[in-house]
Parts: sequence; structure tokens; C-alpha cells
Amino acid sequence: MKRTTTIIVLALIVIVFGAALYYLWSKNQEDPVRYTTEKASKETIVVKTVATGSIVPEEEVLIKPNISGVVDEVFVEAGEFVNQGDLIAKIRVIPNVSNLTSAKNNIASNQTALQTAEINYKTQKAIYDRQKELFEKGVVAANDFDQVNNTYLQAKQQVEQARINVQQSRQNYDIIKTGTTSGLGKIAQTQVRATVAGMVLDVPVKAGNQVIEANNFNEGTSIASLADVKKMIFEGKVDESEVGKIKEDLPLEITVGAIENQKFDAVLDYIAPKGVEENGAIQFEIKGSLKAIDSTFIRAGLSANASIILDKVEDVLAIKEALVQYDQETKEPYVEVAIGDQKFERRDVELGLSNGIYVEVIKGLSETDEIKVWNQLQGPPQYGGQ
Repeated sequence: MKRTTTIIVLALIVIVFGAALYYLWSKNQEDPVRYTTEKASKETIVVKTVATGSIVPEEEVLIKPNISGVVDEVFVEAGEFVNQGDLIAKIRVIPNVSNLTSAKNNIASNQTALQTAEINYKTQKAIYDRQKELFEKGVVAANDFDQVNNTYLQAKQQVEQARINVQQSRQNYDIIKTGTTSGLGKIAQTQVRATVAGMVLDVPVKAGNQVIEANNFNEGTSIASLADVKKMIFEGKVDESEVGKIKEDLPLEITVGAIENQKFDAVLDYIAPKGVEENGAIQFEIKGSLKAIDSTFIRAGLSANASIILDKVEDVLAIKEALVQYDQETKEPYVEVAIGDQKFERRDVELGLSNGIYVEVIKGLSETDEIKVWNQLQGPPQYGGQ
């Protein structure tokens, strides 16, 4: 009896152990991961590179005086709009003693020359009058009278030129002494006026500052800078690794740090032919003209970023780049499409433009296909029903 009981117990142990082994074997045959799926969607894919820079006026005009002196009064402030011809500042001339003395001496010299010319003219006129009377009586030949007439006309012309020289020397003296003179209008004056219409961006001088006129050896002192703030450009730099990808006339999307939630369209106009080394990297300057900013005031000098659109496709069928797999031998792309519960088949696809997140699917998929997320992350195993 005891022997029969022992055999029964041993048989039960063997059966339970076998059942446990079979259960473990069957569980081992199942895929421990349950894969999720995703579908393709319609996307707009943009490939772009970013350049940093700032917004500056397309043309900035520097207003400079046409005489040297001291700023007597400034009539504008930065931020004001001015029209062409509006008064910007007034200059008080501080005469240079050396130039003033030279101008005085020049007047005296020209007056002496005028007196000499007038004496010569009176002499030649008297000769002319006598010869004319004799010529009319037939005493003097025509050739001789012509010579006397020419000498008389030359003497008269010398007097006129001497008078002009005296007038010019006096005007020059007035300009050196006061900065202006009668008869020259706006050619020489102490008033500095706007040469173009626009906004005053900067007034770098104040009343009492000394200014000098532009000449061959000096660019002159800037009284103010003006610009049309409706014509702005983006001016920035791109790295040498990106400059080969861009070309002129590409579209830009400008974002200004100080203006939130707004983008400005622009066109790439200029790419520098020569790079400049900055912090160990070669940078190339670029410029782009902004379009339609009439409704928004953009201050000159604001920092901005420009997204240079290298390529773009709109409303195309696309999937996430992470769903794509590549054949180890042919390197051709493919995805795994669900054909049942946790059952997938390989599907070769033809891909187009990619921005690193989404990739365009040209051929091989439809919007209804469920694509296996083959590289999904799994959470830690859960125990006790948690």
C-alpha cells in the first residue's frame, strides 16, 4: 500500500514538472515585445539652414557738413522722421587765423591787379578812340586798326576778370570768417539739411562739438544718419560648411528676437565671395531683402535669425524617419507593415525629401497602412499586476 502511494506521488510530481517545463517552453516561443504601429500622414517638409545676424537699413545716409566749425544747435533727435531739405543742425564757424590772413592778402593782391588792369584799359581805350577816328577818315589802314581793336578788347576783358577775382576773394574771405557769403545760395552755408527723406537713426554730435568737412584726407564728421525704415535687409553670416548648400534668390524666413510670434519673408540677395575667420571658423556674409513690412516697425540693429529654405514639399505623404529600416546588403529602405495581430511583412519604399524627422514617401505606402515601430523603447517589467 505504501509503495503504491509513493508511486502515485512521484507520478504527480513528474506530471507537474513536465507541465511547468511545457509552459516555460511555450512562453519562450512568444515575442516578449508587443510592437505598436503608426500610420503615414500628410506633411509639409522643409529643409533649411539657419544664419544669425541682424536687421539693418538697406541704405543708411550719413549727413556731413560742408564747412568746418562748432555745432551751434541740433534740431532733430533719433527716431524722428524728416523730409529732404529739413534743417538738421546749424554750424558756427571758428575762423582759422592763418587762412583768414591768407584770404585778406588774396583780396589785396586781386585789388592791385584790378587797378593795374583798369589803368591799362584806360590807356588802350584812348588809343582805340584816336585810331578809330583816323580809321574813319581813311588815314589808318584796316589791318592796323584791327590790331588796336584787339588790344583794346583784351584790356577790357582783363578788367572784367580782375573784378571777378576780387569778388571771389572777398566771398572766400567771408566763407572762412562766417561760413557763408552772399551770392552762393546753399553752396556754402552754416545750415546742415537732410539730403534724403527718412527716419533719423542716430545723432552722434551735440551742441558744442567741433566738426570738420569732408575732404581728400578726411571723411568728415557725421552730424546724423538717416534711413528709410520701410526698406530693411537681413545681414548675417553662415558657416563654411553650409555656404555650399545655398545660392542667391533662395527664400528666407526671418525671425526677430524682439518681435514674438511673427515671421518675415525675404529673398537671399548676396553671398560674400570671400570668408572671414571668426573664432576659428570661416564665416561668409549674406544679405537678404525683407518683403512687406509696412505694418510692422522693425528697429535697425535688432538681432534676428534667417532660415534659408533649401528645399520644400507641401502636403505630401510622409512617415517618421525612425520607422525606416535599411537592408544590410542592398542598403535599400523598407518598413514593416502589419498584416495581423503582431504579424508584419516587409514593404520596400521609395523615399524623397527628409528634414531629419519626417521623410517623404514617394512609393510603397498608403495612408491606411499600419507601420511597425521597430525600435520602440520598452518599460521595465511589471510584477504583481502593477
